[in-house]
Amino acid sequence: MTSIVLSDKILLSKTARCTAVFVEQDVLETQAIKEITNLFPALPDLMAERTFTGKALSTLLVSISDNNKVKHFLLVGLGKKNDSGHIDIETYRRALGKVIRTAEAHKFASVAVQLPHAGLIDGSTKYVAEQTVIALRMALYHFTKYITEKDRKFSVDDIVLLVHNHNESDIKAGIKDGNIIAEGVMLARHCVDFPPTELTPVELAGVAKKVAKDHGLDYKVFAEKELIQMGMGGITGVSRGSDSDCQLVILQYNCGKKDAPTLAFVGKGITFDSGGLSLKPAQYMETMKEDMSGAAAVIGAMQAIAQLKPDVNVIGITPLGENLRSGKATKPGDILTFYNGKTAEVKNTDAEGRLVLADALSYAVKQYKPDAMVDLATLTGACAYALGPFFSGLMSNSENVVENIERAAKLSGDAVWRLPFTDDYKAAIKSPMADIQNIGSKRYMAGAITAGHFLGNFVGDVPWAHLDIAGTAYNVPDLPYYRPETATGVGVRLLVELAKNWKQ
Repeated sequence: MTSIVLSDKILLSKTARCTAVFVEQDVLETQAIKEITNLFPALPDLMAERTFTGKALSTLLVSISDNNKVKHFLLVGLGKKNDSGHIDIETYRRALGKVIRTAEAHKFASVAVQLPHAGLIDGSTKYVAEQTVIALRMALYHFTKYITEKDRKFSVDDIVLLVHNHNESDIKAGIKDGNIIAEGVMLARHCVDFPPTELTPVELAGVAKKVAKDHGLDYKVFAEKELIQMGMGGITGVSRGSDSDCQLVILQYNCGKKDAPTLAFVGKGITFDSGGLSLKPAQYMETMKEDMSGAAAVIGAMQAIAQLKPDVNVIGITPLGENLRSGKATKPGDILTFYNGKTAEVKNTDAEGRLVLADALSYAVKQYKPDAMVDLATLTGACAYALGPFFSGLMSNSENVVENIERAAKLSGDAVWRLPFTDDYKAAIKSPMADIQNIGSKRYMAGAITAGHFLGNFVGDVPWAHLDIAGTAYNVPDLPYYRPETATGVGVRLLVELAKNWKQ
């Protein structure tokens, strides 16, 4: 893993191949730029020639000779301050991603990064340090297990944070928390990126079990025979066509404080989704190993929560299965009975995520009676088309849960957008054969919202929110701290922030 160390220098001159300096737009006479100009007097002319003004995410790489040694300086634009007088934290995260992408392109094995002061970015010194580490580590992530060509596996080995005139104790605390959160994100991404034949439901349950053992979480794993006996017709019905047993994993963190609220996080875990008998077209199946991104997010978040120890109790629940074709597979027209006794007609076997979540949500409500519950799922293409790859869809029955999630989203960087969730859409999922049906009537359209209303049948009176991460879980473009055609780990940062700062 790349090491991150601190230095109190303004500009590091010896140990890093490249030093990155962040530049506010049209503010070009900072101390750092003056230091570089002392070494390279032509810098102002070069900036003018390249029209570098500090525009958001613009870069200027300056290579100079000093005492017969080459030094590299990377200027990265932060853009203009927002209406509150600060640089937007998301712009800063993306600027950090640009630093890593540039370092990789030029084979800089070590990079120094000048940490901005908290006054420039709205937040404490600890928060800025934490977000810096998370963004850097997210940008560094690269799934290379099956790449044999060495030149494609280059990595930045060392990062030096330049923290001149900062509170070092706050920075160290931020780095510690940032590393913990980043590791949770990386775990989620690694699981999603794994080939689906190698990360079956049983294997993913093993990952969750290892997280629990390594970090002191209580855990339970229910195998397929137990789930059948428990009446979990959703999980077992979806998994009927697979040779791999389905699983239900529960991870439990207890803060040890009397009267602490209990949160339940539920993540959809379809390790591969062929669509079942309602088979997907081949091109839509190519990335369906990502259909367990919700479960991966919950497991990654629980790993971080166990170490950060927030003042809430947290239950992480992941229903795991495969949706494949066989002579045993659930058929359109079948009716499934769920853990809470409700029934659903299966109109389309490719709308399977809501079926496994139905059992998991029902189990959470009955067994734990949480004060609030959040589920995450790559649930609908409709949400991906509605919001694109930058916002997860948010639906909820509780204003307080929405307020907590929107606050956590803003702090963490996992952006959400609230969708309407009125009773008008409930009629779309009525079935003439069962209580409900697993796809909405075409008359109502709004596939993401009608899917959310399906889930609403399994949460009882618990304050709850549903996050549709279909568009945000994989292959998000244009964000430099992600990589093309790979997982994002969306939801981990948000769930951790939610647990850290939950307000009743």
